[in-house]
Amino acid sequence: MTAQEPEQQPSGPAQPGGAQQGTPQVPGPSPVAGLAAGYAAKAGLHRTHDGRVDVLRSAGGVQGIAESIVPGLVFLVAFTITRELTLSLVAALASAAVFTVVRLMQRRPLTQALAGVVGVGISAWLANTTGKAEDFYLPGFFTNAAYILAMVISIAVKWPVAGLLFGFIRNEGVEWRKNPDRVRAYRLGTWIIVAVLALRLIVQVPLYLMGTDGLAALATTRLIMGAPLYILGVWVAWLVTRPAAAEPEAGADQTA
Repeated sequence: MTAQEPEQQPSGPAQPGGAQQGTPQVPGPSPVAGLAAGYAAKAGLHRTHDGRVDVLRSAGGVQGIAESIVPGLVFLVAFTITRELTLSLVAALASAAVFTVVRLMQRRPLTQALAGVVGVGISAWLANTTGKAEDFYLPGFFTNAAYILAMVISIAVKWPVAGLLFGFIRNEGVEWRKNPDRVRAYRLGTWIIVAVLALRLIVQVPLYLMGTDGLAALATTRLIMGAPLYILGVWVAWLVTRPAAAEPEAGADQTA
């Protein structure tokens, strides 16, 4: 939406910085609002053509979901068949590297694939160092806990993450912070995402503590509670944070 042009005023003497006397100064955007918009733009959320959140695309699409699932699945299958930790770790790393090559061939951004390779590499290094196959999944717990902490802090400081992300999708910017009802809705939406992340830890940490005996169940729940659960959580958070439908004003259809 563009602002209407002001009526022309007689020019006055030039002021320092090029502004003319009598010209109203329009305040620039808030630095915090700019940071929020930048964070939302880089968070990977996408709109559909009708202005809703595109959950599948926001999760990386089919290829992005495969990049997050396949290395862990390859590791589980290889270790279950061979019981060779080193071989299984190499197979997982190789599968992650394949996705990077595929993106190179497609000339698509490498950020997600490279992040996957780095993540698998750290997991493989840790499992190889300790000699425990279950430690392949340990870094994910710390990442999950870090996200929970960041989201809880965002709620405490009244900048809930759901508001930053969905406000960007809905073209609300950060104006929703001026409406207590919208702030409460976005706090609830953020708590829903926190609950999804916390559920992962509640289910998976006990399986990790079982050692090799719980490896298959840990790997399976990691797959199920990864992208699929994330998509469900984002979708539910989107639904509960929908703005209330505006009621038509009385007499709005009357002519003056």
